[in-house]
Amino acid sequence: MRWSADRFLNGHLKISQSRQGYRFSIDAVILAFHAVPAKSDARILDMGTGCGIMPLIIAHRHESVHITGVEIQAELAELARQNVSANGFQPRITIIKKDVSKMRSHDIGPPVDMVITNPPYRKPGSGRVNHQDQRALARHEITVSLDGLIKAMRRFLATGGHGWIIYPVERLAELMAGMQAHNLEPKYLRLIHSRMDVEAKRCLLKIVKAARPGLIAGPPLAIYDADGVYTEEVAAMFCP
Repeated sequence: MRWSADRFLNGHLKISQSRQGYRFSIDAVILAFHAVPAKSDARILDMGTGCGIMPLIIAHRHESVHITGVEIQAELAELARQNVSANGFQPRITIIKKDVSKMRSHDIGPPVDMVITNPPYRKPGSGRVNHQDQRALARHEITVSLDGLIKAMRRFLATGGHGWIIYPVERLAELMAGMQAHNLEPKYLRLIHSRMDVEAKRCLLKIVKAARPGLIAGPPLAIYDADGVYTEEVAAMFCP
């Protein structure tokens, strides 16, 4: 069987995903937990939606939001549509098969209130490119660069709208400089550690379009405790 059928959020969501290709990671769970809409009927854009996991989590938790998930890979886009249908979210989640860097405002309508993205983060030529195309495109900047991603966030966000992104700590300076260069002001930063006794490898960043400068550093987030199980905070992110 090519697809796995998984239950998520204590069985509230049914998720099909590839057994060998792209599978969502804990990053999607962390991002969906933190990306709380500023208003109940928020319009949200997920850039690089994969199997649709983040729109499904957010739509389950916030019953009046409307989400557009954009995915460049045709197979993943179709899988995301199937997951949306299987969970009964067709009225509130729309999946588009497009290259987000080439999309324009008319593709999704008025500017959105929130953008979320767990994008490819490895520069072309850095590290080994996985022979599975889905994984390669999900991890390496093959189809979209960081600059293209940031420009897309600016293009689709309403003034005062906010965005959430998870990215490697080693590229944080590049990420923040790029955001500020395009009028997207970093407002909240949280470092993510696999365990609290090791260096952070990833970070969670919230930006606001056309906001005043002023960054808050939140508490560090540890995924696992000393025994190798999810910390209490992370375990709570898997609850409905």
